[in-house]
Amino acid sequence: MTRRIVSATCPLLRDDLWLIGVKVRTLIQLGALTLVILVTLFLLDHRYRVLPASIHSALPLHNPGTVITDITLKTCGSLNPLSQCRLDPNVWHRVEKDLYLNTGWLSSAYLHVKRKKEEELSRDEKVVIDVRVGRLDPGVGEKGQQNERWEARPAGIWLLRSSKRKDSDSKQVVTAVDVLFGADAVEPRPGWQIASTALLLDTDPAKGRHEVKLSVRHGRSRKEEDVAKTQVPPRIRKDGKFKMLQVSDLHLSTGVGVCRDPLFAEGMEKANGGAKCEADTRTLEFLAKVLDEEEPDLVVLSGDQVNGDTAGDAQSAIFKFAHLLSTHHPPIPYTAIFGNHDDETTHSLSLSRAQQMSLLQTLPYSLSQPGPESIPGVGNYVLEILAPTPSTHSALTLYFLDTHSYSPDEQKFRGYDWIKPAQIEWFREESRRRRGGREHKGYSKIRLDMAFIHIPLPEFAEKDNLVAGGQWREPATSPAFNSGFYDALAEEGILTVGCGHDHVNDYCALRPSSRSASSSSTSPPSQHPDTKLGPWMCYAGGSGFGGYAGWGGFHRRIRVWEVDTNAGRIATWKRVECCGEDVHKKLEELVVVEGGKTVPPQQGGE
Repeated sequence: MTRRIVSATCPLLRDDLWLIGVKVRTLIQLGALTLVILVTLFLLDHRYRVLPASIHSALPLHNPGTVITDITLKTCGSLNPLSQCRLDPNVWHRVEKDLYLNTGWLSSAYLHVKRKKEEELSRDEKVVIDVRVGRLDPGVGEKGQQNERWEARPAGIWLLRSSKRKDSDSKQVVTAVDVLFGADAVEPRPGWQIASTALLLDTDPAKGRHEVKLSVRHGRSRKEEDVAKTQVPPRIRKDGKFKMLQVSDLHLSTGVGVCRDPLFAEGMEKANGGAKCEADTRTLEFLAKVLDEEEPDLVVLSGDQVNGDTAGDAQSAIFKFAHLLSTHHPPIPYTAIFGNHDDETTHSLSLSRAQQMSLLQTLPYSLSQPGPESIPGVGNYVLEILAPTPSTHSALTLYFLDTHSYSPDEQKFRGYDWIKPAQIEWFREESRRRRGGREHKGYSKIRLDMAFIHIPLPEFAEKDNLVAGGQWREPATSPAFNSGFYDALAEEGILTVGCGHDHVNDYCALRPSSRSASSSSTSPPSQHPDTKLGPWMCYAGGSGFGGYAGWGGFHRRIRVWEVDTNAGRIATWKRVECCGEDVHKKLEELVVVEGGKTVPPQQGGE
């Protein structure tokens, strides 16, 4: 009986298993077919954009933001009051830089770009994947471009565009366009590339109409991630030392600029073929030479980087020093504060202090900060220099403060502005907070803290100062009003304060901060045990050929600061641009701090 039941059941089991097998095979086939369809659809859309825009908006984008679909140039007459020199704003975005820097009496010109979000591109819409500038079609004049169809635009612009889906989300697609000025224009931003040839426009640098160069960014913006990797706090070297260049008064222009008060080595003018001295070229060559020879850990730009009157486009001027420092081998981090000339201009493309600082914050290796908005000025900030790896403690604190520009009350206090009480209070609070913090308390060696400003404090000009390590060639143009910042520096234990502004002064000065009434007034400060010295006040000296110099045979120079945390020592010297054996020397070397204490030159040596 049992065998009969089993025999009758087996055909049923075989039928069920056969049906299950058929269903499994069908599901596998359907899955494979679906996969083939999806892959085919993806490939077709990648190349020909066959999916609707609603689908594209749900897909991840390679280029967050926009892609450039076209570029052109609009020229218009300045004499026509109805001309806005602007294409349809619903279609075109205008780059807000007059290509003639508002110097053209009869004409203006503006670059315009079409841009779209990637998901909004229509099936056949083209995107720009390359840009050239020149008189000849790159397809004719360039090797490897013979099969490409370049499209002509005004001023010698040539565009290579593509409607292929794969090009709109590749690293080739152009995602941003900018304009820079001058034959020496450079591009420090990651992912950007500047054209080697200028736009074909009527230019005359002598009249402020400089060469115009396109700069384009390919692919997605790399600003945040790439720049952030470079903006890390510097560290003391393993040998306990840390070296800084204080570079003041670069006075860079738009274009190469014209030298003021140039001094030459013997035979240098003849070797130059009698060519006109190009200010920025000579300035940056000097800075590059000192960078190579001194190998600093940090560059402090202490104001007047931009020569406002001759910088029709402040951005192009700033990019010069930013490019030099970020492309040096190895790259060198830098900080910046402002002087009275950085934003002193009526040019349409001048930038305010806040705008310049905002730009600096986007650049590689810039450690510059705007500081709190609640206090006057832009560039009131602190930089901690960390102890050698792997320590997380600060070994050296650098304070940067904005000394503003011209006096707000010229009738009562002629000359220059002063550091405000709110800035001084902020400085005191920062100093005390950091001294009590874990980063400072955990550091076992002597702390060595320094400050940098642009306009000298009134104490720089005191006639009874002990002057060493340089020359006092011109009157110190300090503020007429003394707001008391020197006293705050002394009370908070700052050991040195460096400034710029007066180009041909390069001395260091020392005054006693306090002395008991019983001390003999005829003895030098160093002989009084109850005398508290410092901080040392040191001029950097002017470094740029775009600013005045030449008094008493003064050559452009850069101040070097070397901190030795093992010895608690700060030494300083200068490097000069010209001439003879002096260009290879540490000029007027001076030890200003020894064992963590300010010392006069008799103890530290010269």
